[in-house]
Amino acid sequence: MTSLSKPKIAFFDFAGCEGCQLTVIDALQTDIDLLNVVEIVQFREAMSEKGDDYTIAFIEGSYTRFSDKERLIAIRDQAEIVIALGACAHLSGINAIRNLQSTAEVRRYVYGDHAEHFDVSLAKPISAVIHVDAFIPGCPIDRQEFVRAVKALLQGNLPDIPDYPVCVECKLKENSCLFWYGKTCQGPITRAGCGALCPSLGTGCVGCRGLIPSPNISSFKQLMSEHGTSEAGIEAKLKLFMTHEILKSEASGDGN
Repeated sequence: MTSLSKPKIAFFDFAGCEGCQLTVIDALQTDIDLLNVVEIVQFREAMSEKGDDYTIAFIEGSYTRFSDKERLIAIRDQAEIVIALGACAHLSGINAIRNLQSTAEVRRYVYGDHAEHFDVSLAKPISAVIHVDAFIPGCPIDRQEFVRAVKALLQGNLPDIPDYPVCVECKLKENSCLFWYGKTCQGPITRAGCGALCPSLGTGCVGCRGLIPSPNISSFKQLMSEHGTSEAGIEAKLKLFMTHEILKSEASGDGN
């Protein structure tokens, strides 16, 4: 990238609902000045034009097909910076729940007699396939966090994503802990940055922003159990968004 030209940005979608891209569109409507300092060359959700000359690639959605690998590698080879956009790209998100069953069983259940005709693999975050320079977490992403991330990139920096738990943001907002009211919340082990949106509205955090570094999962499970959540219920809540992270942690023996 040079200071004399606008950075060229492209958005790509893999397996996901494209809600994060819609959030980007919303952000560009409220922070329209960004369009004056970048050039978007590819964004299927918002434009029909398609350019292959870009320096920054935002990728939404998870890897779910073996054929995705070639496309991801091509994006990585072109882009100077690759950003995983949202929970599916960052964590493989809800898509990864299917990894709890065999791929053959899932494919047969969905496609029936035509199962063998479809290209299906384990659901993975894009970082499992290519190098990712940074991520913007959430389901969907937070629009202001996206704007801050773009501004950081324009200044030659990577996005500054919090590494502390949602509980910190709850404390700053002087929220009462939901556990006191018989509810459950994954805030103690979930990465902050959303402004504790769900807990502030009286709904427990569901973990869409992923685990904080070095989470004490065993202590969190004990906390959930002490507040009446069954073992099956705990696993179901944890694996809604964090299946890939939890399975990876269990496989490495680093489940605390």
